[in-house]
Amino acid sequence: MASSLSSSSRPTLRKPLHLSGSIPNFQSPLISTLSSNSSKTSIAAAAASPLSLKSRLKNGDTLYGIFLLTFSPTLAEIAGLAGYDFAVVDMEHGHGGISDALRCIHALASTNTPVVLRIPESSATWAKKALDLGPQGIMFPMIECSESSRKAVSYCRYPPHGVRGSAHTIVRASGYGIDEGYLSNYKEDLVIMCQVESEDGVKKIDEIAAVDGVDCVQIGPRDLSATMGYLSDPGHEKVKEVLHGAEKAVLKQGRAYLSGVVTPTDPVEELRRRGYHIVMAGADVGLFRSAAVADVRKFKILVGGTDDDTKVIGAAVADGKY
Repeated sequence: MASSLSSSSRPTLRKPLHLSGSIPNFQSPLISTLSSNSSKTSIAAAAASPLSLKSRLKNGDTLYGIFLLTFSPTLAEIAGLAGYDFAVVDMEHGHGGISDALRCIHALASTNTPVVLRIPESSATWAKKALDLGPQGIMFPMIECSESSRKAVSYCRYPPHGVRGSAHTIVRASGYGIDEGYLSNYKEDLVIMCQVESEDGVKKIDEIAAVDGVDCVQIGPRDLSATMGYLSDPGHEKVKEVLHGAEKAVLKQGRAYLSGVVTPTDPVEELRRRGYHIVMAGADVGLFRSAAVADVRKFKILVGGTDDDTKVIGAAVADGKY
């Protein structure tokens, strides 16, 4: 299984024009007439962009992402520049809505980083508003059975194959109507992710994963542990037993990719070993919190600790480690 956990491994091949990691770059017709090969050149230039998330999954890549809960365009841009394969703009647990998400999408587009939008609830209304922004993926929370996963897929499809509202001629997903090929490829380019987060849900996870159109099943270890009576203990042996059984059911089904979140008891290498193709590091809030707490602790040791503590921190500062 190929890995892409480093920032230098992102491909530079074609990605569909309308997706969030790439802004279409259409040449002016006037400029096009100035060169005998201008038509071919402009088409090639517009098509030259990284592979989509879905294409990379099909290629066997392991993708590494981050949750963005602060809705800070600056932190979103930093995440993209850092080399994450994608970012999940989280409207379920983050404070922001569609307008806030759009600012993060713009920031991530500047770094060619694909976006997955996590919506607050699995509904046609939220899915419609999220998809019109043009993400490469959409994440539906609390999917409990095959019926709810079929509904989720229908929210992402235009009639007669679904119930998505049709405004494709004017929304960002189609380049505000400039991308005339949007309707012919929108299904192929979108990663539909269903979150299974409860004990009842994992009992039916094979049925959920079997639904046509579900590209990825994400098992939420913390919510799962809570529904099993082990709140904030995803590493409990009984939780791990249920989790591993659910993973095997998805892999046996052979239709959907596994997506998971790194926890202190389930590091990246373990998730990859068990067949996960999408791995998420955590959230911008958690990363900043950990860095800030560590920084303050180091300072307090430096100014008020023992002589030995001060010498250790001082040496680290001198070596450029602090």
